[in-house]
Amino acid sequence: MKTGKVKFFTHGQNYLPKNRLVLRKWIIDVVKNENKTFEEISFIFCTDEYIYNLNVNYLQHDTRTDVITFDYTEGNCISGEIYINVEMVKENAKTYGCSFADEIHRVMVHGILHLLGYKDGSKSDKEIMTKKEDFYLSKLSFNK
Repeated sequence: MKTGKVKFFTHGQNYLPKNRLVLRKWIIDVVKNENKTFEEISFIFCTDEYIYNLNVNYLQHDTRTDVITFDYTEGNCISGEIYINVEMVKENAKTYGCSFADEIHRVMVHGILHLLGYKDGSKSDKEIMTKKEDFYLSKLSFNK
């Protein structure tokens, strides 16, 4: 099974996740577990303003968001860019009473799940996606 590259970038701020080697392995495991392969998945950690402009200009959504996934998947080989609003993730971590690291990992796997074909537009789709997020988050360990 082909294993692609997982890349991490920053835009407009200086956050990049720690333990990127562990995160790469985790992401590869998520994709393999869903019986998919990938060429390249890029995570871009950006500002609220930057992701808002992406949302307006590319998706015609005039709202703030914590994550946007641009899906370049072809067939069974997923590929895409996942933009993560670091400022909003910090706010959400406080709102949900969890650590910033836990929330950033949830948003990362949320983006991966979109690339894998999962949707969150309806209540039932959102429930399925949340269960998948919880499942894969339970597999993330920094003690390896």
